[in-house]
Amino acid sequence: MKPNERETAEGFLYTDEYQLTMAQLYFRMGLHEKSGQFDHFFRSYPDYGLHKAGYCIAAGLEWLLDWMENTHCRDEDIKYLKSQTNRVGGRVFGDDFLDWLRKNGNFDSISMQAIPEGRVVHPNVPLTVVQGPLAIAQILETPLLNHLNYQTLIATKAARIKESGRGKVMLEFGLRRGQDKGANAGARAALIGGADFSSNVGLSHVLGYQPKGTHAHSMVQLFMALGEGELQAFRAYADVYPDDCLLLVDTIDTLESGIPNAIIVFEELRRKGHQPVGIRLDSGDLAYLSIQAARMLDQAGFSDTVIVLSNNLDELVIWQILTQIQEEAPRYGVEADHLINRLVYGVGTRLIVSDGDPALGGVYKLVAVCDDDIWVPALKISESHNKTPNPGHKHVWRIYDQRGKATADLLTLEDERPGEQSEIILHHPSQTSKFRELRSESVTEVESLLVDILREGKLVAELLPIEGLRERRDADVERLDPGVRRLMNPHIYHVSLSERLWNMKQELVASALSPIHSRAAP
Repeated sequence: MKPNERETAEGFLYTDEYQLTMAQLYFRMGLHEKSGQFDHFFRSYPDYGLHKAGYCIAAGLEWLLDWMENTHCRDEDIKYLKSQTNRVGGRVFGDDFLDWLRKNGNFDSISMQAIPEGRVVHPNVPLTVVQGPLAIAQILETPLLNHLNYQTLIATKAARIKESGRGKVMLEFGLRRGQDKGANAGARAALIGGADFSSNVGLSHVLGYQPKGTHAHSMVQLFMALGEGELQAFRAYADVYPDDCLLLVDTIDTLESGIPNAIIVFEELRRKGHQPVGIRLDSGDLAYLSIQAARMLDQAGFSDTVIVLSNNLDELVIWQILTQIQEEAPRYGVEADHLINRLVYGVGTRLIVSDGDPALGGVYKLVAVCDDDIWVPALKISESHNKTPNPGHKHVWRIYDQRGKATADLLTLEDERPGEQSEIILHHPSQTSKFRELRSESVTEVESLLVDILREGKLVAELLPIEGLRERRDADVERLDPGVRRLMNPHIYHVSLSERLWNMKQELVASALSPIHSRAAP
């Protein structure tokens, strides 16, 4: 694309057509500048088939805010919208609406609250709350979901892989397999969620991290084709990178050629005063090969080198590898824990595309409208009651039990303060008979989750670097119940409604359905 075409495709018009047609309808009805509130939330955790997430990690907010700050409706955008025609050749967008959009097509009027990036989040809890003129807030829906859903999805996958790998070093290798430029967003999310480094050079530079990588099989293939062989390929690499020598050993035969040749080169490096980094295994039975590699390296005096594993890794594969190592390593005289502690995981395709569940079902729903300075709740009723959004101007709290573990997220009306109550009643969001009571003595903390991010377009929150987001993630994951952190069949984390919010929701549903039931009566 030409530069101006890219700006058109990725700028203010980076939205769905129906957002703009609704905005014009609001304009026609005189509703376009009436304040509305939209909640962004997801309905269910990622389900990967054989395993399922029990929590998610919020990500993507900073890149959304950056997009909003640098985006406005340009003359070129107006020209394009003016050219749109309907089925009978008439104009889709009128000049009066386009004139308004030319003057007001930016996000300076938007206020936003959000659960900060890096925090653990759960279904049906507002991750982002947007307030602003209805027309502009409506147009924001698509880019907001695009920025936040994908990064949250990848950060979640990365957190699970980090957990499966027992917190050891994890490298993100997904750029070649990601969906076009989305791989940059995926790499950032992976760094928030659990990856320590990325092979993505540009993105790593932007975020202040050293990119990591070794070499490809093609380097060894080249030397073999030229009659030099694998050993000479390894020597060449060690000569150019003597202090960062990490060799890919499975191009020919891992145990008979790759590792023995790597050991020869490592010994040469050591004699020259350099410390080799280690080897990478990219094919075969990674558990068995890592055991044998550790045995051979230990015998040669290189027990402090790392063993990088790659090739279609994810949380379940890593868990299986570690289980196999625990069982098999002792029979070969290898200490399992020492081997596990030296492993590094290079995770690519299955992370960057969130293999098994490639999309987070995040939605953006109108929940309130400000009418004569009073916030009026807005309701959407679904035949599936668990898809009926929670209406109104709300707040979100996290409740911690006697152990200091998170036991529930509670949605309340904006003026409620559950931490000041002697008893907290938690209602299931959709099932009338399910509720529980928490006495104050069983609660150690009630934490407010939503933070002011924007006030009428002005940033009012501190945006932390990746390292700060990782600290948030670690702190939140540590306070989850171990059952919620399970890779397989995680325990259900409770998201509940306060009694007042529950009652208001039921009254709104009954009121909305009353005319329908009246017409249906004989």
